[in-house]
Amino acid sequence: MSHISNSQINATRVTRGAGFLALGALAALLLLPSAGASPTSKSKESFPHLSTLTNAKIGHWAPVVRVAGAHFKPSASSYVITRLPLTTSDGTQNVVLILSEDDVSPSQVWYKVRLPILPNNSTGWVPKSALGNVYIVHTHLYVDRAKQTLVLKKDGKTIFSTRVGVGKTAPGWGPTPPGQYYIRDKLTNFNDPFYGPVAFGTSARSAVLTEWPGGGFVGVHGTNEPGLIPGYISHGCIRLVNTAILKLAKLMSVGTPLTVT
Repeated sequence: MSHISNSQINATRVTRGAGFLALGALAALLLLPSAGASPTSKSKESFPHLSTLTNAKIGHWAPVVRVAGAHFKPSASSYVITRLPLTTSDGTQNVVLILSEDDVSPSQVWYKVRLPILPNNSTGWVPKSALGNVYIVHTHLYVDRAKQTLVLKKDGKTIFSTRVGVGKTAPGWGPTPPGQYYIRDKLTNFNDPFYGPVAFGTSARSAVLTEWPGGGFVGVHGTNEPGLIPGYISHGCIRLVNTAILKLAKLMSVGTPLTVT
């Protein structure tokens, strides 16, 4: 997604640790309430110590604060899959979903993160020092392409559902790619009603429309053609009627994991 202006992060810090196709918009990141600090002292743990940070009910994310390589293993000597910049190609704050934490030693911590690259579903390891404060989310977004439905769950329970339009499989179009992703941006103040009042940028990328501006990222957004929903109507993005995207915007924030089936 292109032409998105700078995002602003406004969130309550999690005390456990420091750490879109083309659009023109003002980007803002919604952040979340704090989580309690773990009373366990890492100095008393055995190393390496691996912890899962994202599952079906909870997720953790953080902004990238230092340009760093995402490695194949939690080691500086391992293969670099890609490099994580401070900002996206649209100038918004780059954030990553943290899947797990590997405490290699008392002073060396690595995070396994979901990468916004092709092939989709890629992951890599980054040092803790490359990320800012770590935030927590209790929501998880599910999109079913066959049923053309979107469901938002909080702590595993459904809190919102709606019909959607998804990518079309035809020459010149592009299907919505299946896989595991996350919400990267919340976008508002569009000058083009095509995208509706609100849009969310995701880490998913079209494997077909790779030459689209910004890299062909998939968005979740409103529409000025509600009569087309539900259906296979887009180049990969997930479209909601405007009343639905406004409701979703009140319930879901940046960092929310996304599952597309």
